[in-house]
Amino acid sequence: MASVYQSLKEEAYEANMQIPAQHLALYTWGNVSAYDAAKGVFAIKPSGVPYPELTPDSMVVLDLEGKRVEGDLNPSSDTPTHIVLYNEFAKKGGAKIGGIIHTHSTAAVSWAQAVRSVPLFGTTHADHIQTPVPCTPYLPKEMVEGDYEKETGNLIVKHFAELKLNPSEVTMVLVGGHGPFAWGSTADKAVYNAAVLEEVSKMALNTLMINPGATPLPDYIVNKHYMRKHGPNAYYGQKK
Repeated sequence: MASVYQSLKEEAYEANMQIPAQHLALYTWGNVSAYDAAKGVFAIKPSGVPYPELTPDSMVVLDLEGKRVEGDLNPSSDTPTHIVLYNEFAKKGGAKIGGIIHTHSTAAVSWAQAVRSVPLFGTTHADHIQTPVPCTPYLPKEMVEGDYEKETGNLIVKHFAELKLNPSEVTMVLVGGHGPFAWGSTADKAVYNAAVLEEVSKMALNTLMINPGATPLPDYIVNKHYMRKHGPNAYYGQKK
């Protein structure tokens, strides 16, 4: 009998296979989860398993308390971070999040290691979010030595609250000294946002190499580009 979570596991599997396809991580340096809000569960990559060895049935299904619902393998070590973000941003906060991704893509990690937000220099960035890509501070020592992955999620949530950022609109973040997390309405969209984050991170690095005194894109251009894609009168793309 097919699992009631089969389609969710397949969604998670396909999204995870996009990590190497989009050059977002080497070896096993990344994971994606796919969330079913109606069932209150998510499927996530198993820990330390190389991408070529993955199958839909190797995905691990858990509830939002971290209880394993289906699967024989250990889930990703980053699972507690995913749980915090689903609980705080999606379940409590109402953001339409159906997938979360964490990778160690080179350019985004470079900004995270510098503990710098990614400046909003151009329209590619503005097409996706209206702010710099936020970067959290380092986790305090006691949190790293405690429930590290859970506290990573808590740090992201705290940072968004402090900056008054809406996770429905700002769909990506850097964790200081660590790397990027991104999310989206589906697992596939989360991967898309992670790829966008990596590209705008590269573009910002190149911008500062060419002109160390580069200034942020003016707000009126930022607003135009974001709203033509995401605003109430958006006109980018085809009508559905």
